[in-house]
Amino acid sequence: PIIRRMRLCPSAGFALVLSLLAGCQPALNWREARPAGAGAVALFPCKPEVEQRPAQGGQGAMGLAQCEAGGLRFALSWADTPDPTQAGAALKAMTQALATKLNQPLPAAEGLQVPGMTPRPEAGQHRLAGRGGVTRVAVFALGGRVYQALMSAAHDDPAAWESFVSGLRVEPPR
Repeated sequence: PIIRRMRLCPSAGFALVLSLLAGCQPALNWREARPAGAGAVALFPCKPEVEQRPAQGGQGAMGLAQCEAGGLRFALSWADTPDPTQAGAALKAMTQALATKLNQPLPAAEGLQVPGMTPRPEAGQHRLAGRGGVTRVAVFALGGRVYQALMSAAHDDPAAWESFVSGLRVEPPR
């Protein structure tokens, strides 16, 4: 009966097809972003807002690219360490500070490979879950620049996290 009506009224059939397609649109619209000054490429599910400023002491830069979509908050932050040998300690401090802020124990890190990153034992990803929701964090570095990728939400979305993390890469300065 619906097919017969669609033949009789093509505009109704077209409207039905459009409504079905709209219902299939994902809440997350993934796009590649190159935040100015980050030296990184990230796959965000929304257009990120970018903030930058000089690092404390005027050496290097700090920045943040963030957006919210589908009840999930995504962020990529970066900062230059005064000395590249301090990058490992900075990565450890970043994850510990986040766990402390969320009043959560820091679980063991899972492996992380971001194309272009400097291999460091402190690089990795963590999942922190509490009453306020779930926060996933990944930390990595390129030379003396440290990065933190973050996703937070009321409910975990492993597929969104995997899309976000697998879309990361860092590029050496030109």
